[in-house]
Amino acid sequence: MVIEYLKIRVSPELRETFILKDAEIWTSMLARCPGFISKEVWIEPETPTEVILIIRWTSREQWKAVPQEQLEGTQQQFDQEFGFDYQMIQASEYQVRKFPQTPS
Repeated sequence: MVIEYLKIRVSPELRETFILKDAEIWTSMLARCPGFISKEVWIEPETPTEVILIIRWTSREQWKAVPQEQLEGTQQQFDQEFGFDYQMIQASEYQVRKFPQTPS
């Protein structure tokens, strides 16, 4: 499994609108992509200017196989509907490693 980690800076008064629009536009598009597992939105109560998006993919290959035109079109739709009042401040990729359990 691969984790896509995105940290977004948004004004506190727009944070909930950002989360709702992200679910409506981005999550609904991603849910139709092969390899998409799930998406979580994390917020820290003490940092109202940040939203963290955790997206789980079956494999890196499936994640990277999402057509660029589809990503760009979705980004355009999101920017039109939400506006440009946000900034991506971190984008990272993680691999989930699981090790076999050994009897004690």
